[in-house]
Amino acid sequence: MCLGIPGEIVELLDDRTDLAKVDVSGVRRAINIGLLENETLVPGDWVLIHVGFALSKIDEDEAKAALEFLEGIGQAYEDEIAALQESIID
Repeated sequence: MCLGIPGEIVELLDDRTDLAKVDVSGVRRAINIGLLENETLVPGDWVLIHVGFALSKIDEDEAKAALEFLEGIGQAYEDEIAALQESIID
């Protein structure tokens, strides 16, 4: 099962405008924000992430509700977080 996971933008990378560092349940990774080129993104914004790409900008309430749901489904969420920990986007 593949999930879209909410992540909070903690840094926009100056040298790579298509990347942002996000925090997903304590895991920090660079993700591709190129699909959201028409959105204004700043640290503190939340995005929905799937396979290393930000698919949409979401509000904090939606992000928190999604995280609560995902944490409640157990193993699929844990597998997705493990995959995120292993991923690296350069």
